[in-house]
Amino acid sequence: MGRVYLDWNATAPLRVEARAAMLAAMDVVGNPSSVHAEGRAARGIIERARAQVAAALGADGADIVFTSGATEAAALALAGRGLVGAPLEHDAVRCWIDPVLAVGAGGQVTVPDPGRATLQLANSETGVVQSALPEGLAVSDLTQAFGKIPLAFNWLGCAAALVSAHKLGGPKGIGALVLRPGLDLSAQIRGGGQEQGRRAGTENVIGIAGFGAAAAAAARDLDNGVWDGVAEIRNILEKALDADSPMTIFIGNSGPRLPNTLCFATPGWKAETQVMAMDLAGFAISAGSACSSGKVRTSPVLGAMGYADDVAGSAIRVSLGPGVTQDDVLRFAEAWGKQERRFRARAA
Repeated sequence: MGRVYLDWNATAPLRVEARAAMLAAMDVVGNPSSVHAEGRAARGIIERARAQVAAALGADGADIVFTSGATEAAALALAGRGLVGAPLEHDAVRCWIDPVLAVGAGGQVTVPDPGRATLQLANSETGVVQSALPEGLAVSDLTQAFGKIPLAFNWLGCAAALVSAHKLGGPKGIGALVLRPGLDLSAQIRGGGQEQGRRAGTENVIGIAGFGAAAAAAARDLDNGVWDGVAEIRNILEKALDADSPMTIFIGNSGPRLPNTLCFATPGWKAETQVMAMDLAGFAISAGSACSSGKVRTSPVLGAMGYADDVAGSAIRVSLGPGVTQDDVLRFAEAWGKQERRFRARAA
C-alpha cells in the first residue's frame, strides 16, 4: 500500500485549481508595474487573486497585502509595536510579542486589553479554536483557520490578520497581511512602492495566482460541507485510538477544534520516536509545528496549557484533509496501536 499523508496542518497538497492558475500565469510575460498591455495582463492576475482571497476571507473592502508568507506578514504587522500575546502563538508571532497572556487548560486565552494584543484563531498543534476573538483585537493569526472553518474577517473584530496559501492548498512561499481600511503600517521591505507602499518588490505573480485559485476552491469546499466529512473521519480515528490505548491523553477535544486535527499524547513515549516509527510504517505525521528547522521538540503550547513535560514531550499531531479516507485512518490506528502496545510492554 502507498504512503498516507496525515500532516495537512504543516502543508496541504497543491490543489488542481492552484496548479492550473499558476501554469497559466507562467505564460504572462509582463511586469505588473508596467503600464503596457503585457504589464496590465500581469496586474490583472494579481488583482483577480486579491479579490478571490478577500472574498474567501470575508474581507471585502479590506486591504490585502501579498507577502512571501504568514511569517513575513507577522513581521510586517507586529515589529516594533510592543504587543502582548499567549505562549501558544506560532513562533513567527511569538518572536515579536511578550507572551504573557493566560492560557486555560482547554487552550482558551484571556485578553484583558485587545488593542495591545494578538491572538490566533486556531492552534496548529492542538486544533483548538478560540470561542471568540475580542472586539478591537490588534492582530490575529488566521493561518490554520482559513479554509477549514467558516470565518469572516469583517466580523472578527480584529484590525489585522495573517494568512498563508500553502495551508489551504495553494503554493508555498506566498501569504498575505489583511488590514482594516486606513490602518497605517510602515513597510519593512522598501523600494518600488508595490502593495500600496507596504511591501516593495515585484509581486510573485505566479504564487499569487495560485493563492487566489486555492482560496476560491477552499471557500467552495466550505460551502459544500467538505470539512464536515473530514471531521467525521477525524472522530472515527479518535475513537479507534481511544479504544485501543488506555494511557493516551487526547488534547483539546473538550472544546471547539479544527475539523481535521487530532493531538494526543502517551506519557513517556517520546514524540520523536512515534513520528519516526509512523514514517517507517508509511504515515506522515508530526509533533508540534513544522516550522522549527525540521526538529522535533517539546511543545511550548502544551506547557502553556498546563501539561507536564512527560505529556508535552510525547504529543503528536495527526491532521487530515479532503481525500483522506476512513480506511486510511483505521490503517494508521492499527499501525500506531501496534507500536503503542510495544511501548507499554517495554514500560511494564
